[in-house]
Amino acid sequence: MFTGIVQGMGQLIAIHQPSADFRSHTVALPEHMAHDLQIGASIANNGCCLTITQIDGRNVQFDLMAETLAKTNLGSLKIGDNINLERATRFGDEIGGHVMSGHIITQTEIVRIEQSEHNRTLFFRLPDEIAAYILPKGFIGLDGCSLTIGDVTHDEFNVHLIPETLQRTLFGTRQVGDKINVEIDAQTQAIVDTVQRVLAAQKI
Repeated sequence: MFTGIVQGMGQLIAIHQPSADFRSHTVALPEHMAHDLQIGASIANNGCCLTITQIDGRNVQFDLMAETLAKTNLGSLKIGDNINLERATRFGDEIGGHVMSGHIITQTEIVRIEQSEHNRTLFFRLPDEIAAYILPKGFIGLDGCSLTIGDVTHDEFNVHLIPETLQRTLFGTRQVGDKINVEIDAQTQAIVDTVQRVLAAQKI
């Protein structure tokens, strides 16, 4: 389980056995995230829950299977790229964002960016497969960040980012056209799916 509060950014320092359906990569964790690491523990990479397979100091290796490469932006990363990181939540930790599983459902891309003096608004394409779950003021996970949805139209949605988010995460350097991992809010999905099933049953 994760909270969507990115704890730091790591750098991709190696890619191993790259192929269409499998690869491993090694990430250099920031010093404050590299304590008490264990093989088999989970760390979200751009919001995607990955399992630690090797540890060398603060350099940590993860395996990326075919589904991960197909659904996320991790397979397109290059050596030197930065990655949003969050270690798995432990009982007793503060839930500062919203409960997230680290299961990426799709990707979207940034279609435009509006900048004001202290804030930045990012507009994203609204994929058809998640449109029912994207609601104004609802939760969404974008590259592992727990964010509140702003406005929603038939083909796009936006989020408003404060300076702290821009400083601590990849969103400080994201550009139009960048592909972003999406995790929809599980509670929203459960409610919407339940209502749709009830309405469908009433029509029979």
